[in-house]
Amino acid sequence: MPNNSRRKFLQQLGTTAAALGAGSLSGLAAKPIPQTILPGQKPVSSNDKIRIAGIGMGIMGFGDISCALRVPGVELVGVADLYTGHLEHAKEVYGQQIYTTRDYREILDRKDIDAVVIATPDHWHDTISIEAMKKGKAVYCEKPMVQQISEGHEVIKTQKATNAVFQVGSQRVSSVALAEAKKLYQSGAIGKLNFVEAKIDRHSALGAWEYSIPTDASPKTVDYDTFLKDTPKTPFDPVRFFRWRNYQAYGTGVPGDLFVHLISGLHFMIDSEGPNRIFSSGNLVQWIDGRDVPDVMVAIFDYPETDTHPAFQMNLRVNFADGGGGGEYTRLIGTEGVIELGWNDFKMKQHKLPEAPGYGGWDTFNTFTEAEKKAFIKSYNEKYANAAKGKFEESSYAAPKGYDDRYDHFVNFFEAMRNGKPIVEDATFGLRAAGPALAVNESYFKKKVIDWNPTKMLIS
Repeated sequence: MPNNSRRKFLQQLGTTAAALGAGSLSGLAAKPIPQTILPGQKPVSSNDKIRIAGIGMGIMGFGDISCALRVPGVELVGVADLYTGHLEHAKEVYGQQIYTTRDYREILDRKDIDAVVIATPDHWHDTISIEAMKKGKAVYCEKPMVQQISEGHEVIKTQKATNAVFQVGSQRVSSVALAEAKKLYQSGAIGKLNFVEAKIDRHSALGAWEYSIPTDASPKTVDYDTFLKDTPKTPFDPVRFFRWRNYQAYGTGVPGDLFVHLISGLHFMIDSEGPNRIFSSGNLVQWIDGRDVPDVMVAIFDYPETDTHPAFQMNLRVNFADGGGGGEYTRLIGTEGVIELGWNDFKMKQHKLPEAPGYGGWDTFNTFTEAEKKAFIKSYNEKYANAAKGKFEESSYAAPKGYDDRYDHFVNFFEAMRNGKPIVEDATFGLRAAGPALAVNESYFKKKVIDWNPTKMLIS
């Protein structure tokens, strides 16, 4: 955080949303959720504010800035975007006093800005993050942290060199529900983890990134050349600009946009560095609209045994052509139960086998002679006379109505700026999630298994 004698930063800011109360809990011990603002806390003075700016004011940009401004003591100074309409709308939403520009470098040069929220297309994440940290700004960068694996190492290197506060915006890791699920997993509630399956399926145009394009989009209202950066030059194309997620040149497809959420949540829960083998397959089925990334994709990850978890396999799926209407979940399957995560809720089913294996039914017991059956039953009853019975229980947890994990994620970011609280999703965590997601694309387009080094965060 830049030194500034005029600013005295707050020393305390709580850890979750204000006055949300206790979560909905069934079968688990209910705990109150801490409040962000203590009763009677004094208003934040103008000299104590953290001043932020948004770089990239599309869907995520407006969402992130609006959420950040709900945290007490945060003020918006300006925004940067390559489309004039987004800048004009920012003034409509946040006031005519905010500074607007098409050139993000003007934002970074301002001394009255302490932190930036980067929500640009993926291929700009590394460049702006690195420049911002070198300018003394704290950085909140949307996921995936980078578009290319090599870029991630440069971001980590810069963060370490500058000691900047850096948070990746995959907010699920700050969810109170995920924290509760992590406690259950680490307590051994589902036994030994052996498989994880997750999906994010959709069946809508907007869900498949067919976003609305403004009628005034033109070379006058859009700085298209800057948008292209170092990608192949193309004539002005509003579809590429406003639906950039559909193109390899600017985005990262479903792995970087969606798989990365699932990977981030899993790594947080089990304290993992990541998988060591990755394979993916898919197809472009329904959205034949010029995009060059698949709309149906499956990825298989092999996780090696470590000090924090056993060896297991993970299967991830995205289907934008899901005629069933879509849906999503992440299921951690163990030898004695399952934890099924929603977004800010989860269910747990514990199913511990009895010590006695049972007999009859679909079993060789039914092929025995009558005499052997009697002998077997006598021996079985003696052997398992004091055997423990099996266990089958269900429980669930849901965060309070109105709870917002993105708010908590920003609270963590601003606490790190104010008092040095550890970041929950720093640059290293960000690459441990983004790297395997990017390796999924590598596997898909090269049609081969990818060996990933989770410690060095490199393709082997």
